Amino acid sequence: MPTPRPISSTAEACALLLELGAPPRLLRHAELVSEAAVALLALLARHGVKPDAGWLLAGAALHDVGKVLHPAELAGPGAEHEPAGEALLLGRGVAPHIARCCRSHAQWASLECALEELLVALADKLWKGVRVAKLELRVIEAVAASLAVPMWDLFVPLDSGFEAIAATANDRLARSRVD
Repeated sequence: MPTPRPISSTAEACALLLELGAPPRLLRHAELVSEAAVALLALLARHGVKPDAGWLLAGAALHDVGKVLHPAELAGPGAEHEPAGEALLLGRGVAPHIARCCRSHAQWASLECALEELLVALADKLWKGVRVAKLELRVIEAVAASLAVPMWDLFVPLDSGFEAIAATANDRLARSRVD
């Protein structure tokens, strides 16, 4: 069994990515998705919701780590990086709930997911300005359940917050180029 490796920040996650030989493009992606995750944390805090920030930030930065082993998926389609990334992180002692983000960020529609996993998936969309209504609805439902309030009480403010994060995508996309 590997030595446990606690990771609870973007910096710690990026340090692991460097150790694993992540190319600059993957490191930049980790940083940009993490920025969207930070914005989601701020949005939720304004509504009294405090998900596990360490889990969210580590998951946001590490969700595509399997692309170290499947570099063709950095520029093209593919899902081999998902189970490979989970196995890679588990082999390095990363907590199973964080490692699972490698699969759940793409498989959120077919898996039971914690709020943090849904937020990783959402950050991976919003960073580039993509809105996914079904995913956003699952996040809103999970947040409403955590607060024990009707979903419709949160729909407009959270939807507006998601739109605000997506609206800043051009800046992140401009910074996504790595020369």
